[in-house]
Amino acid sequence: MSADSSEPNPVGTASDGQFGRLRERLTGDAGREQPDTALVVLAAAVATAVLSPVVWLGWRASRLGIGEAIRLAASDTAVDVLANSLVLVGVVTAASVALGVPLAVVTVQTDLPFRRLWTVLAALPLVVPSYIGAFAYVSAFGPSGVLPDLLTQYGLGFVTPYLPTVYGLGGTALVLTLFTYPYVFLTTRASLLSFDTTQLEAARTLNHSYPRAFRRVILPQIAPGVTAGALLVALYTLSDFGTPAIMRYDVFTRVIYVELNAFGQSRATLLSLQLLAVTAVILALESRVSADTSSGYGSPASASPVVSLGRFRWVVTLLPAGVSLFTLAFPVGILTMWLVRSGPGYSGGGLAFEPAFALNSAYAAALAAGVTVLFALPVALYAGRSNSLLARAVERSTYIGYAMPGVVLGLALVFFASQWLTQAVGVGVARAVYQSLPLLVFAYVVRFLPQAVGATRSSVAGIDRDLVGAARLLGETPSGAFRRVTLPLISPGLLAGAALVFLTTMKELDTTLILHPTGFTTIVTYIWRVQEAGYYGRAALPALVLVAVSGLSMVPLLKGSDDA
Repeated sequence: MSADSSEPNPVGTASDGQFGRLRERLTGDAGREQPDTALVVLAAAVATAVLSPVVWLGWRASRLGIGEAIRLAASDTAVDVLANSLVLVGVVTAASVALGVPLAVVTVQTDLPFRRLWTVLAALPLVVPSYIGAFAYVSAFGPSGVLPDLLTQYGLGFVTPYLPTVYGLGGTALVLTLFTYPYVFLTTRASLLSFDTTQLEAARTLNHSYPRAFRRVILPQIAPGVTAGALLVALYTLSDFGTPAIMRYDVFTRVIYVELNAFGQSRATLLSLQLLAVTAVILALESRVSADTSSGYGSPASASPVVSLGRFRWVVTLLPAGVSLFTLAFPVGILTMWLVRSGPGYSGGGLAFEPAFALNSAYAAALAAGVTVLFALPVALYAGRSNSLLARAVERSTYIGYAMPGVVLGLALVFFASQWLTQAVGVGVARAVYQSLPLLVFAYVVRFLPQAVGATRSSVAGIDRDLVGAARLLGETPSGAFRRVTLPLISPGLLAGAALVFLTTMKELDTTLILHPTGFTTIVTYIWRVQEAGYYGRAALPALVLVAVSGLSMVPLLKGSDDA
C-alpha cells in the first residue's frame, strides 16, 4: 500500500472523539441548538459581576499579614463569636425540627380539626421578618417594654428585676425558632404528602402502633426533607443580623457590623472569612441532601388522614393554636398596641415616620427588581437552552450572593468603594460610588438574583423550540424571534421574579443599613433607628407595613397549598 493511503487512524479517531465529547460537555449537548456567543458572553459577565464581592473581600484579606491574621483568629473575641454562632445554630435548628415536624405530621396525617387553616397559619410566620419579631418581643418583655410597664402600673414594679432577661442566647434562639421553623414544616409536609401510605398500612397490619410505624417506616423516608429544612434554618440563623443585634447576642453578623462601624476592618474581614467558611460547610451539606433523590415512594400519595386522633382531637389542636399565638397574634398584637397607644413611645422630636421613607423603599426596591430581571435574563436563557458544564457553572455562580450573609456582602462592597477604587481610580470616584444608590441596588441584585433567575429559567424551559424555529423559517432574525415569540412566553416568569425581588428587597435589613446613601431613609433603616432609641411606638406603623408587604410574597405558596 502507498504511504498516503486513506486508512483511518485509530489513535486520531479516539482523540478526536474525546475532544469532541469534552467540547460538547463544556459548550452544550450534542444535537441541540447552540446559544449565541453574545448570550454566553452576557451570562458570563453577569456571573463575574456577582462573584466580584468575593474578590473584593479576598483582596482586603490579602493585605493582612500572616501574623496579624493568626493573632486575630486566635483572639478571645473570635473564639467566643465562633462558639456563640455555632451554639445558636445548633439550638435553633434542633428546636425548629422539634416544632416543625410534629406540626407537619398533625396537619397531614391526622384528622385534626380545620387542617387547612392550621396549615396556612403554620406557614405564615415566614411573613414576619425575624427582626420584626425580635422587636416585638423586646418591646413587650424588655426593660422599657409592656410587661414592666404593666407591673409598675399595678404596684408590682419590684418584681421586674427578677424577671428572666429577653436578651442573650435564650431570647435570640426563641425568636429565631418561632420565625424559621416553617422551613422545616414546609419541607417535611412536602415529604409526607409524597409518602406512599400503603407502606404505613402494611406496617399497621403487622400490629405496629403508629409511633412505631412512624419511627421505622415514615421517618427514614421523610428524613431528607426534614434535613433539608433543618439546613435552611441553620443557614438563615447563621446569616441573620437583625435578631442577634436586637437581642444583644454576639454572633458573627453582629460583631462584624460593630467592628465595621468602629473602623475595626481587619477583625471584620477575618470574621467575615470565618463566617463564609461555616456557611460553605452548611451549603455543602444542603447540596448533598438535595442531590439524594432516593426514596421508597411507590404508589401515588394520598393527603387523606391516616390517623384518627379520637377524643384527643381538640387537645392536639392546642399545638398549632399555641404556635400561631406566639408567632402571629402576639407580635401583630404588640405592634398594633404600640400603634394606638399614647405615651413616651411617641415622644422624641425628629423621629416621626414620613411617607417619603416608604417611597424611598419602594423606589430602591423597584430599581433593584428591574435591574435584577435584566441581569437574570441572559443567565436564564443560557441555562435554559444548554445543559453544558459552563451553563451550569454560570447559573450556580448567581447563587453565591444569595448564600453570602448580607453583612458580609455589604462589607465587601465597602472595601471596593472606599479602598480599592481610591487606589485604582481616585478619591473623587470613590466618594461618588461609596454609599450611593447604584451601589446599594447592585448589592440587592447580587443578593436576590437567584429569585429572578429561577422564575425566568422555569419559563424558558417550558418554551417549545419548534415555535422559535418556525419564526426563523418565516424570516425572523434571532432578535426578532426573541422579541415576538420568546419574550411574550417568558414574561410571566420575568414578572414573577421581579415581584419576588421587589418584596424581598423591601425588608432587607443588613445590606441596607451598611450601604444606604446618607439621608436616604427607608422603612427598615427608620425602624432600626427608632428601635435603637427605644421609641417603640414610632416603629409600629412601618413594622406593620413590612409584615403586610412580606405577606404578599406568601400568596403563591398559600394558593398552591392543597389539603384535599
